[in-house]
Amino acid sequence: MPLNENHLFHQIYMIARKLLYNRYSLAFLYLRGKGIEIGALHNPLMVSPWTKVRYVDRMTVAELRLQYPELNEKKLKPVDVVANGELLESIADASQDFVIANHFLEHCQNPLLALENMFRVLRVDGVLYLALPDKRYTFDRVRPVTTLEHLRRDYSEAPECSRREHFQEWVRLVNGITDPEMMHRQVEQLLEMEYSIHYHVWTQQEMLELLQYLAKQIPSEIEVMLRNKGEVIFIIRKAGA
Repeated sequence: MPLNENHLFHQIYMIARKLLYNRYSLAFLYLRGKGIEIGALHNPLMVSPWTKVRYVDRMTVAELRLQYPELNEKKLKPVDVVANGELLESIADASQDFVIANHFLEHCQNPLLALENMFRVLRVDGVLYLALPDKRYTFDRVRPVTTLEHLRRDYSEAPECSRREHFQEWVRLVNGITDPEMMHRQVEQLLEMEYSIHYHVWTQQEMLELLQYLAKQIPSEIEVMLRNKGEVIFIIRKAGA
């Protein structure tokens, strides 16, 4: 009997956990006021009806259709602000109550700069809702993790220095192309398209290392860390100076 009771308790606990802790419940709990979501494409975060979101992307919807033909059957979220998601150049300082960046940071050539600008546009006490894929559960599983040292080098030097290396790694380890001539041809094609690959990959451990390093540069606190299937969700609040 005790084993059965324990098993039943565990099942109830897991069901309750799924209901209480997931992408949408965290959005309802932590996102208030007006904010932005970067790179939503066809999968915007569901938020409460009392929350106002503007959608930011580097291209218009028509241009995104050309860039990602594999999404032709999907409904893309209208783009309200065309801007570089790493720079957010048209978003004013301290103007947002929240920033949503789901499966976006791994597409950034300069993640530390991207995070810096996300916090730049946040008001004090504003929230960054950040979801990152854990490489162990994606097509990136065989790729080496991106070290903090690498990210710091991309920040201090031009990230273009390592750009080609990232595409070569992507073509070789994700697309599985090892023939030198074919690899070179596809790398050049993707570079010319400015195709958005996963430049950087992490496991949960490296994500925490990155965010702890960030907290030393920008006053911020991790309020929630949740493993959600193959991703890790962070709720990070901007603190006062």
